[in-house]
Amino acid sequence: MPHPTKITFAETRAAGVSGVLVYCSDHRCSHWTRLNADQWPDDLRLSDVEPKFVCQACGHRGADVRPDWRSQAQASTGRALRT
Repeated sequence: MPHPTKITFAETRAAGVSGVLVYCSDHRCSHWTRLNADQWPDDLRLSDVEPKFVCQACGHRGADVRPDWRSQAQASTGRALRT
């Protein structure tokens, strides 16, 4: 099944989200990380960067990249959220 085309980084930023969550695409691996999205240009789609990631835990190539809505909440409240 083909992967869906996702929103652009500009659309993510327009929603007030400054970061992304990157999940290893290997269903057996639970590794993930949170990254600042400022390094990517506005016209690039989240789905465009997914195949470029390599998991540091298992070595699998490919990831699921999603907007980090928590980064939006932190920016709007001016404080860190608890897990």
